[in-house]
Amino acid sequence: MPGNAVIPSLATEPVPAHGSTFDIIVVGAGVLGSAFATTFGKQGKRILLLERDLNEPDRIVGELLQPGGYKALKELGLEDCLEGIDAIPTYGYGIIRGSEHVHIPYLIDPKTGKQDQGCSFHHGRFIQKLRTAASQAPNVTIVEATVNETIHDEDGVRVMGVSCTPKKSSGSGESTGTSTVTTQYFAPLTVIADGVFSKFRKQFITKPVSVTSHFVGFIMKDTPLPYPNHGHVLLASPSPILMYQISEHDTRILVDIPGKLPSASTGALRSYLETIVRPQLPESCQKSFMQALETERLRSMPNSFLPPSTSSELGVILLGDAMNMRHPLTGGGMTVALNDVVYLRDMLNGDVTKDQEETMVQMELFFWKRKELSGVINVLAQALYALFAGGDENLIVLRDGCFSYFKMGGECINGPVGLLSGVTRRRMVLVYHFYAVALHSIWLMFHKATWAEVPATFFQAFSVMWTACVVLLPVMWSECKA
Repeated sequence: MPGNAVIPSLATEPVPAHGSTFDIIVVGAGVLGSAFATTFGKQGKRILLLERDLNEPDRIVGELLQPGGYKALKELGLEDCLEGIDAIPTYGYGIIRGSEHVHIPYLIDPKTGKQDQGCSFHHGRFIQKLRTAASQAPNVTIVEATVNETIHDEDGVRVMGVSCTPKKSSGSGESTGTSTVTTQYFAPLTVIADGVFSKFRKQFITKPVSVTSHFVGFIMKDTPLPYPNHGHVLLASPSPILMYQISEHDTRILVDIPGKLPSASTGALRSYLETIVRPQLPESCQKSFMQALETERLRSMPNSFLPPSTSSELGVILLGDAMNMRHPLTGGGMTVALNDVVYLRDMLNGDVTKDQEETMVQMELFFWKRKELSGVINVLAQALYALFAGGDENLIVLRDGCFSYFKMGGECINGPVGLLSGVTRRRMVLVYHFYAVALHSIWLMFHKATWAEVPATFFQAFSVMWTACVVLLPVMWSECKA
């Protein structure tokens, strides 16, 4: 997959006439929106894909695709979107705590006998390839436009389409700014997939978005990583650090900062990275880290959590980050999104999208079907982050126990990495390993305790198990509520 990043420009199409009708309108041409449009266009549906800005996006997350997402991409026939973008194949993780390392390779696929593979890349390059695939798919029309509002029927209970403002186009086909003309398009089904900062989320779902931390990220050049072609998780203080190569010369570093973000304008953020983060990095990475700190722009992204929910309104469905988010520590967002498209491809086939009531029935089935994967990824991401970023004494005990659990190898890493990679889709496997880590953590406490400390250790053991339940069970409950 490595190679020169050559992204073809999107073909400029004439803006459809005011009042045009389609089978499905998709709002947002990100990972899910573009893959959805391509997939359903191939099924014969007339798709209108609306995106506010078709220039290559520049984000610091959404750059590592787990094996479960890679397999979904191939099932959708979109694996070519990883070609020509200087992407890097990935084969597992390295977990680092100080001078200690644990290698966690991806599983061997029992069907092929080969090791599962993921991929890391520049997010914007991947998005442009997905958009290009959509523009070349049959029955798909892409329009660069700002969607202003959804259009309802006279009773206000059914979404019939959207109102938007297309961008002006010069004679050469390039966008020159937003026009003042409002255009309306209609379809039996409108898909809202406008991402993390969704404009329409609050209109259709009531669950709040919670933000507990921010990722601060930048690119390091030609950085020798402890495990080439692997993601790296550093169990740092006060919270984890991620590193992974996204092209031949570029390595992304993401520093999780809990609570309020230090100010970049006053130099507090740079000082934090230099004094708190740099000493905790592997020595092989510190030089390029400091060089990047001098030359790269420090960028941040909120780490959000939004439990999944369905909209009861006819004619519209929310998908992707507009409907469900988890902490990006485990890199599961794109895997969930692409698998959601696979599920929907099979559940919204034929003329289902033209029958509002039948569509709602299928979406209810989809909501529970997707939990096979999304439930695992969501709970795992939130639970691991709580363990890796917790400053509470009990959470530190669990974090140390988790690292020790991985060091035992065998099923102690095969089970967790199967969940992390999006290959194992059984929530009970997650519950089993989570409580196995908790029990192992308690065993380590007793193993280290002197005879005089044993009575107090019994009390702490109950406290550690209670903390484990507090970490896991509320997140699992949020997955059960519609």
